[in-house]
Amino acid sequence: MRITFYSAQPYDRRFFDEVRERHFADAGFEFIFQETSLDAGTVALADGSDAVCVFVNDRLDSEVIEALAAQGVRAIVLRCAGFNNVDLAVTQRLGLFVARVPAYSPEAVAEHALAMIMTLNRKTHRAFNRVREGNFALDGLLGRTLYGKTAGVVGTGRIGLCMARIFQGLGCQVLGYDPFPSAAFAAFGRMVSLDELLADADIVSLHCPLTEQTHHLIDRQALALMKPDAMLVNTSRGALIDTPAVIEALKSRQLGALAIDVYEQESELFFRDHSAEIITDDVFARLTSFPNVLITGHQGFFTVEALREIAEVTCGNLQAFANGRECANRL
Repeated sequence: MRITFYSAQPYDRRFFDEVRERHFADAGFEFIFQETSLDAGTVALADGSDAVCVFVNDRLDSEVIEALAAQGVRAIVLRCAGFNNVDLAVTQRLGLFVARVPAYSPEAVAEHALAMIMTLNRKTHRAFNRVREGNFALDGLLGRTLYGKTAGVVGTGRIGLCMARIFQGLGCQVLGYDPFPSAAFAAFGRMVSLDELLADADIVSLHCPLTEQTHHLIDRQALALMKPDAMLVNTSRGALIDTPAVIEALKSRQLGALAIDVYEQESELFFRDHSAEIITDDVFARLTSFPNVLITGHQGFFTVEALREIAEVTCGNLQAFANGRECANRL
């Protein structure tokens, strides 16, 4: 079975080759790694493949999916949890197998969110640069004690529960919102309406999927409900927040701080080195100009444990497809 990987990075090759050799040596998998992302212009790279393995920013609209099927591709496996970039109606019409990795090391993403919160709150990134230059002044580095603060978790799935557990461990009062609440959340905090969470929380951390209902969940109206010194954290999907509205809230000091590991237009930026180029995205450039904004390049998942689990589950999905077995992760 030949599988073409799109948006492949050196770490994808490392972990997928490792997992194949350890656990799927007899599966007959042939991996072809392509660094380029999948779109209408690169779909031909999968010619002769039985399956493609894609990531969060690969394009799988009707044009691309129909082209893949015409080339003989019979399966699409996502090495991620989100699938908002896949036209499932077309894959079902064409009878294609589609599967994802529904959850992987949720602690990895929650811990990264914590790292961003602590960095932005205590300004350790600025302190690091100062000390390297021999500047030990503390002016401009004032933070707040998180103990006793109110933390809001939007989305109480596996990652949201991990985040709630961390906040509880810090001594925060934890509020949760989810249209489909988890009973397990009661061990860490109290479920409330979204409006109440936004109004009361000192930190709002987003941990929900991107759907029609959650697109721009944090818009001008939502931002207006938040405390002026509150911190907004997004490690889920970029389009959960209306970025121009957030910029206006930062400029007007309606929003205290912003930490994002995802960005609505990230497909043109993230997972590549643009350090020698001019970034033409004016919205992103404006975000980077704020001293109270911290941005990382979609690395919340990036731990050894998470990458190994992603490779294992993806290979298991491929094996289920090859053997005609039921696959719990099929979409």
